[in-house]
Amino acid sequence: MKRKIQGGVYLIIDPSTDQDVLLSTLKEMVREKIAAVQIWDNFSPDTDQPVLIEQVLRLCHLQNIPVLINNQWELLKTMNLDGVHFDKAPRNIVQLKQQIGREVIAGITCNNDLSAVKWADENRLDYISFCSMFPSSTANSCDLVSFDTVRKAKEITDIPIFLAGGINPENLPSLSGLNYSGIAVVSGIMSAANPLAELKRYQKRIEEIIK
Repeated sequence: MKRKIQGGVYLIIDPSTDQDVLLSTLKEMVREKIAAVQIWDNFSPDTDQPVLIEQVLRLCHLQNIPVLINNQWELLKTMNLDGVHFDKAPRNIVQLKQQIGREVIAGITCNNDLSAVKWADENRLDYISFCSMFPSSTANSCDLVSFDTVRKAKEITDIPIFLAGGINPENLPSLSGLNYSGIAVVSGIMSAANPLAELKRYQKRIEEIIK
């Protein structure tokens, strides 16, 4: 059965961080309502990818939280991952889905170029994620997204929109004029002194804005 991405916090985890700390923190996070967990394509050379992914899957699937891999879609052929997040559009999405051989969640990062939004709509992806809304250390390769771009995207597609890059509980209210389903966060939560408390702060702010 294909899991679905819900609204709210879309958590991105960095597999290059200490695995014991990562998994311990994630175990706390999944007790809360999370839209999805994405494993960032940032593995250390000495990381046993299948073992780490299986551990993440075990924690998340106990709470029916979908797990996506960043870019490495081939892993969906051999592992019980729920989907893939592309940083850019693959050459042949139809052929790619045929190779995977099952229904999966697919999303893509968009910036100010609305052609990516049109592509996602034409190929009926499950969501799009705009990056970067604010300056961010983990999204430093992204240009800042114009708020008008997000508004125009809603005129093009009804696909759920997530916002990412430099978003924190303090600047979240400035996004209140935009129509979106949730936010994607990496270091804002996972690198916080108290990740669980920070997740709850994000959730509270989002609930106040998205009603």
